[in-house]
Amino acid sequence: MAVGPVATATGADNFMQFVDPNRKWYNNRRLITLHAWLVLLLITSSTNGYDGSLMNSLQSMQQWKDFFNDPQGGTLGLLNAIQNIGSLAGYPFAPYLSDGIGRRPTIWLGAICMLAGAALQTACMNIHQFIGARFLLGFGLSIASNAAPMLVTEVSYPVYRPQLTSLYNTLWYSGNIIASWTAYGTEHIKGEWSWRIPSLLQATPSVFQFFLIWFVPESPRWLVSKGKDSQALRTLAYYHADGDEQDPLVQYEFEEIKAAIRLDQETQKNVGWKALIATKGNRKRMGIIIAIAWFSQWSGNGLVSYYLNKVFDTIGITDHSIQLLITGILAIWNLFWAVFASFQVDRWGRRFLFLTSAAGMLLFFTLQTICSAQYALHKTESAAHAVIAFIFLFYAFYDLAFTPLIVSYTLEILPYSLRAKGFNVFNLTISIALIFNQYVNPIALENIGWKYYIVYCAWIAFELVFLYFFVVETQNRTLEETAALFDGEELGAIQQAHARVAEVRHEDYDEKSSDPGVKV
Repeated sequence: MAVGPVATATGADNFMQFVDPNRKWYNNRRLITLHAWLVLLLITSSTNGYDGSLMNSLQSMQQWKDFFNDPQGGTLGLLNAIQNIGSLAGYPFAPYLSDGIGRRPTIWLGAICMLAGAALQTACMNIHQFIGARFLLGFGLSIASNAAPMLVTEVSYPVYRPQLTSLYNTLWYSGNIIASWTAYGTEHIKGEWSWRIPSLLQATPSVFQFFLIWFVPESPRWLVSKGKDSQALRTLAYYHADGDEQDPLVQYEFEEIKAAIRLDQETQKNVGWKALIATKGNRKRMGIIIAIAWFSQWSGNGLVSYYLNKVFDTIGITDHSIQLLITGILAIWNLFWAVFASFQVDRWGRRFLFLTSAAGMLLFFTLQTICSAQYALHKTESAAHAVIAFIFLFYAFYDLAFTPLIVSYTLEILPYSLRAKGFNVFNLTISIALIFNQYVNPIALENIGWKYYIVYCAWIAFELVFLYFFVVETQNRTLEETAALFDGEELGAIQQAHARVAEVRHEDYDEKSSDPGVKV
């Protein structure tokens, strides 16, 4: 079991020595183009955030309630859960589509489903059509969100890959903010369009993806897995080296990808669903992935969002507009800290961010629990105000790791052959945790109130211990080098590929040195 910050120098020395220091994201036309296409993939997460916030906003609109006869009980519960049910229905298909037909076609199919769902939700005339629309949105989202972050991480320039992949989950808050403020603005429109306009705008990211996804480069790793080596090399060269197929970094990436994928194809242990638990390295991967997925939804953040309106009521903030304003400010606060952390992943390292995040959450959730108890027992108004302050501080530390890192870390520790299936397990775990939050947390709060917070204090302490012993540092490594940390056999194959690249570079150097017309 790897515990401390292990052996990161090897990865850094390997690929960073081939990076052109003058090739930056802001001064290289090919990188600027690549990053523009990656934005098209990143907004998949914005769609998810928009959808998550939209239902909360719609349920507070009197126009929406009047049109659907103020749904209550089981109908309201189904309305809140049906999008997640749609996602669950899409999970069995997502990895086979991503690995079978490619990342781009899978995103396109997901966009079609989400466009159909948004259109039906905008035009629906009864509650049954609305429920069907929500199902389609969830189904399409599960398809697209399986492929989009994988394509981001597999096509990114290696220097900027950690930051870009970390931004994927971070942009959930951007959709959340847009939906909140859109609904706030349209709430003043009299009639049905107060809720139909936000439903229509939900289709915006999918419209862009439907028309533009074919301009995004396909994953070089997927191309190599399908025997399209020359196309993969051209893709790497075009975006990572201005078209130079002999560039040292491009050759390094290309040989590394081929070595890792060929080894996976030759090893039956790395094929199929059983491969996820077939080896010690894979079992460790899946243990970490399932844990961080569950932690991301069960660290007290679900309780915070559920209890926030009650806290507002207790301190005299009962005006809906003011409540929405504070909630909107909290979403902007979350986005700021998550984006900040996304750009620190290679500077501070994954372990540092995870451990700092868990320690800060434990501190401020404990203080929040104490203040909640003080208000419940003694009706201390200052304690209620302190709860809101600690909620903001809690989320600042939550956003250091559990917003930006859970997707990027999951994808980078999985080898190519297991990436789609392993990421699908990650998404499934999050859905199960969300269902748990929806049905268990309200019951517990109703019966034992603030005392339920103590359960989460103990759980976050467990998270901190788990992360300390199991999270492996992956700083300054390529995808293949990171995945190989868990598999000694694959690490050997990767090192052989590196040796071949180095040998080629030395041969080029010798040839140039022997040519009197070439200055070295």
